[in-house]
Formats: sequence, structure tokens, C-alpha cells
Amino acid sequence: MFQGNSISNRRYSMKKFLVIILMFVILGFALPSASAQTRHTRHRHSRSFWQKHRDKLTVVGTTVAGAGIGGAVGGKKGALIGAGAGAGSGAIYTYKIRKRHRNRHLRRY
Repeated sequence: MFQGNSISNRRYSMKKFLVIILMFVILGFALPSASAQTRHTRHRHSRSFWQKHRDKLTVVGTTVAGAGIGGAVGGKKGALIGAGAGAGSGAIYTYKIRKRHRNRHLRRY
């Protein structure tokens, strides 16, 4: 009975040892590939909050305006309809109508 207990302890310690070795091998292969994927980018200008979120803020503004007008005219149901109409019109303006690239300059080297 004492012999069987020591064999199970040896198996457990052997499994533990193999798991640790396997973890180090996997970690050894993962580190070089992770360092090869880093990129160095330059940021010329820091953008303002408006520049970063212009599209979202435009849609939210038109949604609020539509909800306000709809709420004044038709109550809660009018506010929901107005919010939907405002969000739709704001999204169409933002993503389809507005000219985005009118102030871009060509690079000259």
C-alpha cells in the first residue's frame, strides 16, 4: 500500500514537470513572433475630440433634435418617431452626402 502511493506521487511530479517544460517551450516560440509584429508609427498631429468623433456626434445631434421636435409635436410617440427620423437623416448626411476629402492636399516630395 505504501508502494502505490509513492508511484502516484512520482507520476504527479512527472506530469507537473512536463507541463512546466511545455509552457516554457511555447513561451519561447511566442516571444520572437510577438516582437516581430510591433510597428512604429509617427503621429504628426494630435486630433481633437471633435475630429475623432465627428461622425458620431453629428448623428447624435440630429437624433436629439429630431426627438425634441417630435416630442413637442406628438408626445412620447412623436419623440420616438422624431428620434428615428433624426438618426436616419443624420446618418445619411454623415456617411453619404458630406464631402470628406475637400481639404486634403497632395504630398509633394
